[in-house]
Amino acid sequence: MSNTVSATSSGLWGASDGKDKLARATLTALLSTVALLWFLWKAKKSRNAGPPLPPGPRGLPLVGYFPFLRADLHRQFEELAGIYGPIYKVWLGEKLCVVVNSPSLVKEVVRDQDAIFANRDPPIVVLASTFRGADIAFLPHGPDWKKLRKIFMREMLSNTNLDRSYALRREEVRKSIKNVYEKIGTPIDFGELAFLTVISAIVNMLWGGTKGGVESVHFGAELKILLADLMVVFGAPNVSDFFPVLARFDLQGYEKRAKSIFEWVERILDTVIEKRRNLVAAKEEGPGSRKNEQSKDFLQILLELTERDDAATSLSINQVKALLMDTMVGGSDTTVTMVEWVMAELMEHPEVMERVLEELTEVVGLDNLVEETHLPKLRYLDAVIKETFRLHAPLPFIVPRRPSQSSTIGGYCIPKDTRVMINVWVIHRDPKIWDSPLEFQPERFLNSKWDYSGNNFDYLPFGSGRRLCAGLRLAERTLIYIIASFLHAYEWKLPPNTKQDLSDIFGIITKKLSPTIAIPTPRLSRLELYTK
Repeated sequence: MSNTVSATSSGLWGASDGKDKLARATLTALLSTVALLWFLWKAKKSRNAGPPLPPGPRGLPLVGYFPFLRADLHRQFEELAGIYGPIYKVWLGEKLCVVVNSPSLVKEVVRDQDAIFANRDPPIVVLASTFRGADIAFLPHGPDWKKLRKIFMREMLSNTNLDRSYALRREEVRKSIKNVYEKIGTPIDFGELAFLTVISAIVNMLWGGTKGGVESVHFGAELKILLADLMVVFGAPNVSDFFPVLARFDLQGYEKRAKSIFEWVERILDTVIEKRRNLVAAKEEGPGSRKNEQSKDFLQILLELTERDDAATSLSINQVKALLMDTMVGGSDTTVTMVEWVMAELMEHPEVMERVLEELTEVVGLDNLVEETHLPKLRYLDAVIKETFRLHAPLPFIVPRRPSQSSTIGGYCIPKDTRVMINVWVIHRDPKIWDSPLEFQPERFLNSKWDYSGNNFDYLPFGSGRRLCAGLRLAERTLIYIIASFLHAYEWKLPPNTKQDLSDIFGIITKKLSPTIAIPTPRLSRLELYTK
């Protein structure tokens, strides 16, 4: 009895009689066997687990590296590339981000496994301001995206349509040249001048005479401010993206800012669409009316697609507005940003400016204004623009991608739905690729292999693969035409006793922090070129 009580009170491991010792030995052997089997299973699983995640900085529990992010994210990620190499990971809250910093690994993403990495990873502010990511830039890869891109490239930005719309771009550039002449000798905000020119040209291409109040200088100036804010909001690290449980609180107010800008732009689009529909209806009801195929602008083409019954070619009204917004926002902001950077670099390097002006004088002549037919001959100016794209990549991480399934890049595991950032900023400044990478040397692009197609992974200002920037044709034409026209018509210099600030501000488009202010002096030989 006492032994039983003793066994019961001391438990299994305190028993002292023979049966309890046998039971203890049996249990010990069983547990040892289980432990051994578990160890062997873990070892086998470890061997079969596949590649590891990339290296990266340590963060804090739950929040990861998020508290350590700086406002100059492109420069901070450049520093991390110097520490962790061609590919690294950064945990931002619950979100895994992988940053790719070498051309060979970029090729794996955008060429070898392009189908897997073809989806975007839109942040919450994008979903709040692009019809829930229904535009070309952020729509998931699939039938809807293919349809929109095909319509965009074929119906809107084909070479034929761009040729037809040249007169509209020409008209707006010459208006701006005339307006500058009225301000000779006074400081001009070059970025604002470029923006008003670009947005006016794009608006004319999109909806022609149906202005809806969009033709005013006030509209252009307000839109410039709003789009600059939108690009910063798009690129800023947002708590809501990395901690979904907090998204409904919009702690940083980014979603509210994005929605406000989107609603303002959408009201403009709604007004223009309504006016166009009323105008078309009135013409069709008029006596002997016939549709004039030659006078169609992009809006008319898109609205006619909303009336089709064929799902493969028809558009919803929100898709129409998304395409209009893509063209207006994407076609203006990147172009204007680069026009301003080119001018800033030229004024910073007067010897380069002198060579550009000599080329313009030789190709165009001081008794003419620039025409698009002159552009292919402006080889040195083209090199200047390409070098500016290299040093001041407008989208330092392009637009982040998201793999549709787990994959392997550079020997490392990239889990499904990871945010993959292609670090163009680092690639364009890599001393292993570029001699004296921090120096402005346009000559490196003369007779060079680099273009904007994304086929050379050392140089990717417009991205690469199937998500290459859809507006590349329009951007390339508009950018060099505007720069050439303003440089040929006027000589631009800094105001007396001033020095440029070449600092930038990070966003999905990295802009010049301070405006580029310059004083114009006429170069052309005939007064009527400025006033007609």
